[in-house]
Amino acid sequence: MLRGLGAAGIGAGTGWALGPGDAAAATRPNIVVVLIDDLARRELGCYGNTFNETPHMDRLAADGVRFTAGYTAAPVCSPTRASIMTGQYPARVGITEFLGPSGDDFLPTSHRTLPETLRDAGYRTGLIGKWHLSETYTGPVTSRPGNPWSHGFTDVIASEQQYIAGGDYFHPYFMLPDLPARKPDEYLVDRLNLEAVDFITGSHQQGTPFFLYLAHYATHATLAAPQALVDKYAAKTGSGQPGRNPVLAAMLEVIDDGVGAIRATLTQLGIAGDTVIVLLSDNGGDSAVATNAPLRGSKATLYEGGVRVPMITYHPAGAPGRVVDTPFSTVDFMPTLLDVAGVARPAGQQLDGASFAGLLSGGAAPAREDLFWVYPHWHPPGAPTASVRSGRHKLLRYLHDGREELFDLVADPGEATDLAASQPARVQALHAALDAHLRDVDLLPPLPTPENYPTVVLEQEFDAGLGGFTVLAPAPESRAGTVQAAGGVLTVAAGGAPAFALLRSTVAATVSPVAVIASQRSYANAAATGQDTLFAGLVKDAQNYLLVWYNHKLKRTGWDVRIAGTLTGQRVTQLDATINYPGPNARLACVLHRDELSAYAVAAGGAWQYLFTADVGRFARLDDPAVRAQYRYGFGIRVDGGTFTAERFAVRRR
Repeated sequence: MLRGLGAAGIGAGTGWALGPGDAAAATRPNIVVVLIDDLARRELGCYGNTFNETPHMDRLAADGVRFTAGYTAAPVCSPTRASIMTGQYPARVGITEFLGPSGDDFLPTSHRTLPETLRDAGYRTGLIGKWHLSETYTGPVTSRPGNPWSHGFTDVIASEQQYIAGGDYFHPYFMLPDLPARKPDEYLVDRLNLEAVDFITGSHQQGTPFFLYLAHYATHATLAAPQALVDKYAAKTGSGQPGRNPVLAAMLEVIDDGVGAIRATLTQLGIAGDTVIVLLSDNGGDSAVATNAPLRGSKATLYEGGVRVPMITYHPAGAPGRVVDTPFSTVDFMPTLLDVAGVARPAGQQLDGASFAGLLSGGAAPAREDLFWVYPHWHPPGAPTASVRSGRHKLLRYLHDGREELFDLVADPGEATDLAASQPARVQALHAALDAHLRDVDLLPPLPTPENYPTVVLEQEFDAGLGGFTVLAPAPESRAGTVQAAGGVLTVAAGGAPAFALLRSTVAATVSPVAVIASQRSYANAAATGQDTLFAGLVKDAQNYLLVWYNHKLKRTGWDVRIAGTLTGQRVTQLDATINYPGPNARLACVLHRDELSAYAVAAGGAWQYLFTADVGRFARLDDPAVRAQYRYGFGIRVDGGTFTAERFAVRRR
């Protein structure tokens, strides 16, 4: 019944209007944000899909605005959610990657968020579903850093208590161990829809304006849906072909039913004419289960398929059926929705987004300034990238090697034709704009060149012994091998057993940012070795160090953290066999910046290339000078066989 009512237009506007900044209005509008996880733009009927059945969302678009250039601020979930909450670029907030099951990254309370601002203006604020802006999953939920209550939600319902992992859709839910089922064989998408209707009804009964943030866990893989619905789509013509995933279609139908139920409830309560609705995905579709064609790329990339998503708005005062080409980003949500509600923006807090409140209520789009993205991570299928869109043109830069591509998104939305070679002036202008943004958000440290780090803190060329370095032998080898320094060369020989020589200087890590640079002359290149590795970073002793590394044998880079003898860290295995820094005079650099270690490398005669950034704050708060000073600058060499030679070690500061 709800699918029929929604498709027939239940919930159409009743003429209510509240202009931006109209704080004197007698009643404030209700606001509903429906966020779908990992949904490609082309999965909705209103964006051209003929396999999936989404009549309620299609009707929402017919009654409101469908954006052809709706963007998320990141190609993965947590940073996009941070941008919705703060109106700031994820790089400014400090959350640029999805938050894992452990760590010290979370949305800090120093940011005054959208729900917090609305709550203080008299709104009931409800989060139903996925939060994913806390990275601590131990202890009381309400006291975890970055929890949704601390950011202004008065009601938090069915929000994860354990790490979300790879999907969890039927009761009992491993990520919601304390949530009892409300009906047999409960499906989580159904449950969230039911909670949304109850929240709206309860808020109306209280006579309170409400902000509802319905954040579905679906359609995040691993996909799962009621079998009867899966069978329905499996029987349709073309099922299983690209863009025709029967399980995804079944999940999407239940989400769509919820949109219909919300709009029907608003109509039945007589408040459809007082409610603004926004619907979107948190990033592009996952290439493992969906296709983003005709857009290029997918989730975890900064091509359009990773960040251009379905985005629909409904405002009762707006004319129906509008299609808007002006780019509208999740960084625009906070200024837009605060202006729609007539609520003042937080004093003293920078908002990166623009307000589209006038457009939503029937006016023109605002002048669109440049939009920026920074995604400095190796996350299949993507690589560290940054991009800027200015007007119809987009510049995409690979942070690893500095390569840049230019696209005309109006003529070429699929980004098939790189215009960089034919339009050098435009590339230069957008290059400068992107550089200015990277400096503004202060996310990545400068390249470890003498120009950027002009002051020498320590320099050793091994002309006359080790010169004050202490040789340590960490586990698992617990042997340093044979270590010698003479004639400008440091030699580490494994002999008959694997060796790991860690060389600790006498200079304390008292400054930041600083570049720690190790140069090698030759790798061991023993045929059977798995370890042919150069390290650089900070060393306290053999049981405590924070190092980035490059393994020449495996063409692999990563970072190791050992605290109190326990080794942890994350290998960046996406780089296996894709990078190569041969000697002589290849260099590895660890740049210490705040509580992060950024790795760079350069081959002989080449330029520095960015590898990755590791946030090590959960292991050692290096942004605290007292903690940092416990460490010394150092480097290391690990070999399973053969002889490894290094020729220089230097530390430079800005």
